[in-house]
Amino acid sequence: MTTSRVHGRRRAARPGTRRSAERQTLTAAGRAGFAARGVVYILIGVLAVRIALGSGGESADRQGALAQIAAQPFGKAMLWALVVGFGCMALWRGARAVLGREPRRKAASRALDGGRALFYASVCWATAAYAAGGGQGSSGNAQSQDWTASALELSYGRVLVGAAGCLLIGIGAVLAVRAAMRRFLRQLDTGTMSHRTKQVVTALGVGGGVARGVVFAAAGIFIVVAAVRFDPHEAKGVDATLRSFTQTPVGPWLLVAVAIGMVLFGVFSFASARWRRL
Repeated sequence: MTTSRVHGRRRAARPGTRRSAERQTLTAAGRAGFAARGVVYILIGVLAVRIALGSGGESADRQGALAQIAAQPFGKAMLWALVVGFGCMALWRGARAVLGREPRRKAASRALDGGRALFYASVCWATAAYAAGGGQGSSGNAQSQDWTASALELSYGRVLVGAAGCLLIGIGAVLAVRAAMRRFLRQLDTGTMSHRTKQVVTALGVGGGVARGVVFAAAGIFIVVAAVRFDPHEAKGVDATLRSFTQTPVGPWLLVAVAIGMVLFGVFSFASARWRRL
């Protein structure tokens, strides 16, 4: 009797133990992913500041960030650490999209996580190819123009490209507005933060989120222009979009402001790795 009861309890405990282990694994994956995202955004911001001040010729995008990492001592190991981080982010996003642990989540939210999982999987693959010595391939600017050119050749290509640009503008606007409204605080465990820490994290989230939204929206505008003019060369990647800010009436100072915002978002990503509810 006693022995059978003990075995019964063990069998009953196994599913809960397994779920707990899975949850801990996914939580660790999510935190590693946010940390990897933070590294890249900080480096992009630093590169953009150097461009604004006229002291840097590197691309202010993910490719430029990878090149900066590769040039450092133990750069190869750092690149592979990023590969693991991006892979973990793809795993975490994919799990949120597929696993039914939160039945109240809307289908749109799951679809968004699924899209993000695919994006980070592609980033993971590209980073792994670079770390393995495959080179950077085409720049972000060239890729954007190639994709736009291919789309414009399709039937109703102008409409498709214009719609993609409008979608990107909308995403940028949503990111900026949500950041300004501090919606990100709902996803953080602010109860474990001190008052001062919460103030700092809030400032990082607002400044970084708004800057990130501005970059997305600006890239979308260039895609719309490419559709209107039927010219794929009008499309720009992250690097060219950031450089375009120097051509505004305020000159390079707008780029400096946006670049600092990118750095802030990178630091906020580290804060998310620490305090986000995963």
